[in-house]
Amino acid sequence: MNDHDRDTLLAAAVRLRTDGRPEEARQQLLSLSAAFPADAEVAYQTAWVHDVLGLEAEAVPFYERCLDGTGLSEEDRRGALLGLGSTHRVLGQYERAVEVLRSGVERFPDDGALRTFLAMALFNTGEHRESMQLLLKLLAATSEDPHVRQYRRAIEHYAQDLHETM
Repeated sequence: MNDHDRDTLLAAAVRLRTDGRPEEARQQLLSLSAAFPADAEVAYQTAWVHDVLGLEAEAVPFYERCLDGTGLSEEDRRGALLGLGSTHRVLGQYERAVEVLRSGVERFPDDGALRTFLAMALFNTGEHRESMQLLLKLLAATSEDPHVRQYRRAIEHYAQDLHETM
């Protein structure tokens, strides 16, 4: 199989996933992964389709492979970090989820989804203060709700210390 075939088959598999035919996409992606084991993009798409199908444990090695490899676009790297962190969280591997999601937030500090999933994983590890802090800062920074916007400075202030009183 040559690179042109790989590109054509990968595009077809992604289309199958987006068209609501994930099991067919999975079969094609597993074949592509076998043919191109070092291909980060193929590994990412293979991980993604496993997550779509609720096969989180099977997704992990593909996420790890794509993140260890080269050639992944920054947008796909962002998605892979979110996917892997979220998958670890769903599997109850909370500390690993925090580790992966923290690295994602460090690399992509403006990504609200990464920060939200990190907050959930932090909650699962008992880090409630940091979890709330992340969510409150995100809410204050991104909410379009006029009432939240009205109290943005207060929310940001109290996000630093929810126990603060007068």
